[in-house]
Formats: sequence, C-alpha cells, structure tokens
Amino acid sequence: MVDILEAKENIKKYIVETSYVPTEKVQDDTLIFVDGIFDSMGFLGLINFIEDSFNIKAQDAELLEENFESVNAIASFIEKKLN
Repeated sequence: MVDILEAKENIKKYIVETSYVPTEKVQDDTLIFVDGIFDSMGFLGLINFIEDSFNIKAQDAELLEENFESVNAIASFIEKKLN
C-alpha cells in the first residue's frame, strides 16, 4: 500500500527537480500544465517517473490531462491504479 502523503511529496520533489521551479510554486492543487511548469515533454517524463516509482502502467486511454493536472490528481490516479 502506498502512503498518499509520501507519494505527493515524491511527486512534488520530482516536479521541482525536473522543472527547476521554486518548491513553493508547486502545491498539491497547482495546475502544472496550465501554469507552464510542464509541457508535453515534461508530461512524458512525468509518466515514466510515475510508472517506475509506483510500479504501475498508464494505459493510453488514461493519459488525460485531468489525471495528471496537479499533484492531487496524480495521487488520485496512482491510488486508483493500485486498488
């Protein structure tokens, strides 16, 4: 079972480290694509990170912005995949 709070922290850490934005700019509800933190290339890296870190596989039909638009959305997606 994945600790969701720990998962959120790992996701935020990944976003900050790969996008070079200040830590305080990435909150649980920050819209990472709307705010320009990630573009399509960042999205691909994010998917790889999620799949590797949480041992899940995102299906093509699941690659929707709503599943990955924020740390909260990503954590919910991971939680659904693991249950």
